[in-house]
Amino acid sequence: MLGKLQPTAAPAAVGNTPVLAIDGYWAKLEGFNFGGIKDRAALYMVERARERGELRPGGAVVESTSGTLGLGLALAGVHYGHPVHVVTDPGLEPLVERMLAAHGARVHVVAAPHPVGGWQQARVERVAELMAELPGSWCPNQYHNPDNPAAYTGLAAELAEQVGEFDVLVCAVGTGGHSAGIARALRGRYRMPDLELVGVDSVASTIFGLPAGPRLMRGLGSSIHPSNVDHAAFDEVHWVGPAEAVRSARELAGRQFATGGWSVGAVALVAGWLARTRAAGTRIVAVFPDGPQRYFDTVFSDEYCARHGLLGAAVPHAPREVAGPEPGITGWSYTARRRAGVR
Repeated sequence: MLGKLQPTAAPAAVGNTPVLAIDGYWAKLEGFNFGGIKDRAALYMVERARERGELRPGGAVVESTSGTLGLGLALAGVHYGHPVHVVTDPGLEPLVERMLAAHGARVHVVAAPHPVGGWQQARVERVAELMAELPGSWCPNQYHNPDNPAAYTGLAAELAEQVGEFDVLVCAVGTGGHSAGIARALRGRYRMPDLELVGVDSVASTIFGLPAGPRLMRGLGSSIHPSNVDHAAFDEVHWVGPAEAVRSARELAGRQFATGGWSVGAVALVAGWLARTRAAGTRIVAVFPDGPQRYFDTVFSDEYCARHGLLGAAVPHAPREVAGPEPGITGWSYTARRRAGVR
């Protein structure tokens, strides 16, 4: 006979995700959280705002998101009793929109991209409008809120416990939260000062200096400039295109079963190449931000991929080295950087 089961609060069920050995590197599988890696940031930002009195009991939470943070905020809203308003764009996957609604979040879809800042700037402006319409509301402002990177100290602790000391950390870069937070904690608190941080960005993203352009991939890249991106922390930056990310995510599904969407495909592509080309014994960890479920209508849909020309094209198995964010980068390319005080 089973003993009496003890209930677990939602925040306690986030984290302690597994690591898996894949193609010569360790993958941290954040898809085991309810909504993915950003559950950590959503809960932490809400908790800190409540502690400081910025978010009052019952106050609305309003935020711009491509989906993953929205799921985390919906979780936080249910747990702490806050209505959640998610501002997104037409690229949001139908499954995510339905899940947000099921968790009680109100979804606002902007109609057109901003002429300069694209969909992200259009979403940010809609957030400002909603804040004016909802007295007492609060915006996490994930792009610039220092609580975003601070939320990933726990993830760093898990890696230090699960993997021990390692040499290279590979992270997708969007808001800049998890790359900055994990690397900062590992280099400092967990005494890995020589840890290399490799950032994985999207083509047509402004984060590391490319001109903004239409981006098919969601979850990495940006058309605005998030201040949470710790530019000085990166040793190497890769730009990856959507066809390359799709191939990588699908290959993972076929070989390892553990896979994900755009960010996971791009990160796995880079981590696998590093594992093949770095010196023997180099210990590499890659963070997989989510799982595959929300991408069945995109990355894992033959019809979608064919419609966007992502299948059948020649895709390189190694990046092209460039001096920096050169004009015309449309496929997998990388540039080496140097951190002050490290080399």
